[in-house]
Formats: sequence, C-alpha cells, structure tokens
Amino acid sequence: MSQLRILDGGMSRELIRLGAELRQPEWSALALMETPEIVGQVHREFIDAGADVITTNSYALVPFHIGEERFRSEGRSLIELAGKLAREAADGRTERKVLVAGSLPPIFGSYEPERFDPSRVQDYLKVLVEGLAPYVDVWLGETLSLVAEGDAVRAAVAATGKPFWISFTLADEAEALEGDAPKLRSGETVAAAAAWAAGSGAEALLFNCSRPEVMARAVAAAAATFRERQVDIGIGVYANAFEAEETEGAANETLHDTRADLTADLYSRFACDWVEAGASIVGGCCGIGARHIHNLACTLRG
Repeated sequence: MSQLRILDGGMSRELIRLGAELRQPEWSALALMETPEIVGQVHREFIDAGADVITTNSYALVPFHIGEERFRSEGRSLIELAGKLAREAADGRTERKVLVAGSLPPIFGSYEPERFDPSRVQDYLKVLVEGLAPYVDVWLGETLSLVAEGDAVRAAVAATGKPFWISFTLADEAEALEGDAPKLRSGETVAAAAAWAAGSGAEALLFNCSRPEVMARAVAAAAATFRERQVDIGIGVYANAFEAEETEGAANETLHDTRADLTADLYSRFACDWVEAGASIVGGCCGIGARHIHNLACTLRG
C-alpha cells in the first residue's frame, strides 16, 4: 500500500470556525442535530484542501457523548445522516475519487482503555456499522487505546466485506518521548499492536489523536514489525494539536486547548518525517484544519 493518501483533518474545530455551536458532552454530534449543513461544508472544504479520504462525523455518536437513551432513540438516524453527508460530499467531486471512511470510535470513551467492556461493545458497534455501511468505502476504527478495541472493530465489520483500517492513540506525555519503545495509551507496545495488525486482515495501521512528536517512532516500530513478518500493510498518521497536558480526563468533560505553535508549515514538516519513516496515509486529527491539510497535500505531493 505504497500510494500516498491524504486524510482530512479534525472535524470539531472546523465546525466551530464555520459557525456551528459545540458543547460537551455532545460535542461534534450536536452539529448533526442542529446544523448538518455545516458538517457537509466541512467535508467539502477538506476535499478542496486536497483530502483523498474524508471521515464520517460519527465519532461522538455513542452513549459516552449523547447518552444511552438518545443513542437508542436517535442514534441510528444520526449515524445514517453522518454517512449520507460524507457520501454526498465525496460524490460531488467528479474530477477525482474521494473515499469515505466510516468512523468507529472507542465506544466507552477516548483515552480510557480501562472502561472497555468486551461483553457490551458489539451491541453499540453493530448500530454504527449498520447505519454507516451503505455510505462508506473503508472502515476506520480510530483513537483506540488498546488492542482489544481494535479486535472488536475487526469483528464488527467482518461481514460487510469492506476493508478496515485501525488507528491507535499513543501515550504522548513527556516520558513517552524518552521511553524504550512507543506505546499505546493502554501501555501495550506499538510492536505488539503491529503484530496483531499483521494477522488481523487490516488494510492499514494508523496512529492518531496524539502529539506529532511521538508519531515517527511509532511508524518506524510498526514498519519494522511488518518487515519482520513480511506483510504489506499501510501505515498512517493523523496527529492532534492538543496542548501536552490536554489528553488528561474524559474526552466529553472539557474543551481542550490547542497549540499556537503548530502552524501548517510545522505540521507539514512533521508529516515529512512520518513519510520518511514509512507512512503512506497522512492527515490530521483534533485542531488540524483545512489550512493544515492544504499545506500538507501541497508539501507531500510536491
């Protein structure tokens, strides 16, 4: 999977920039309820910026964000709307192919591997998969903190016949930059996650929603594992722009601050390092907007 693909960036800050109201705990799900036209506009702006793949705005469509009762009563219709908006934006481009990735988030909360419940996870993933399936080209299990979450996504999408990508979030505190081996937020090593991916049937292994500074080591570790096992699996990165301490606490409790220093030029320089380390899929996560993606696409394609 050597062809370079550009992903979109983070949805939520672009929604705010274009005038949508976001608040916790619903966060980006609120835009689907109140201003879905702005969700479609964000998708189109990322495509204009150069994205080859756009991601459905389904990340917050889980009880962790919208509550159990609303998930049961409105979840399916909101999930379908998220898929429809992305599909319409992608199909509106006739001069090039744009793929839609179906976002399958950590069901029980971002950065909270200890809350993962294998006995209940498929109940929720099933609703997401069934609602998104008519609209997506590839599945994207994203911001997963432990390998078991990735395996749950693998099982949930197996019957759809569509390829799946798995993206893990990394430990990115200061100590993680100096540790012996890059790790997921669960403490599992990237090498162990890559070994699982090598036998999972995943088309790509990605790393997202962590600081840019920790990504290159993870890419290199994954690439080494894939070489050892002689498997051809794509590697991707889409980092966030959070301040170093901003991944502490539940993701539906507060509004995270973003870094002022992470300009489009600086982010593109990080991306060049990731590609050199072996990444072939590159985009942005929280706080990385259309301006960053445009600069990224121009830099990497140039």
